[in-house]
Amino acid sequence: MASSASRTPRSTSSTGSARATRPTRPTRSKKDTIAEARRPDVRFPPLVPYDGEGLEPDGDYDGVRFDGTDLADASGPGARFMDCALDGCALDRTELTRARFMDSVLTGVRGVGTDLAEASLRDVEVVDARLGGVQLHGAVLERVVVRGGKIDYLNLRKARLKDVVFEGCVLSEPDFGDAHLVRVEFRDCVLKRADFSSVRMESVDLRTVAELDIARGVERLAGAVISPAQLMELAPAFAAQIGVRVEG
Repeated sequence: MASSASRTPRSTSSTGSARATRPTRPTRSKKDTIAEARRPDVRFPPLVPYDGEGLEPDGDYDGVRFDGTDLADASGPGARFMDCALDGCALDRTELTRARFMDSVLTGVRGVGTDLAEASLRDVEVVDARLGGVQLHGAVLERVVVRGGKIDYLNLRKARLKDVVFEGCVLSEPDFGDAHLVRVEFRDCVLKRADFSSVRMESVDLRTVAELDIARGVERLAGAVISPAQLMELAPAFAAQIGVRVEG
């Protein structure tokens, strides 16, 4: 049964424990010509432990801490998570289609086949996740940071990403087909066999990617910024795309 915990009144003083989200505005540094992504600033009110079993469709979870909760095979389409912390939870085959995550942090979550199709993530941090086959097609991500961990076969087809940062993580065969990326940064992460087919990019920063391996869609990098070294690495793919033969 969904938690019915009442919301704790939020303090407006500078010393209060209430959550306040103050995303910074996109800025342009003196050296760069690309707008930086705005990052979430999640601050929790006092949280209550989750004492239920599984999830409920359209459930309302407000100010709840899920600590090591086994949510494998749980079904909560349309659920709403506000000011929630999910720590070390199992998300194998968890159904969370059209779910909404706001001002929440997911730490050490793990699982295969998590279904988040058409979900909405706003002001969310995902830290050290170990996931495979995550379905996020048609989802909307705004002010989201994915830091550390490894995600295999991430499906972001037709998703909308705005102010999203992938930092220090490994993305193996991610699918960005038909997605729209605005102010998205890939920092010190690994992109293996990425699919950028029909993607639209605006202010996408790929310069500090540790390993950039594009399987499809190299011609769709308009709107992205890459480093000189990456340009040299991608030169054969660019040449092949426009039909240029390079011979010694």
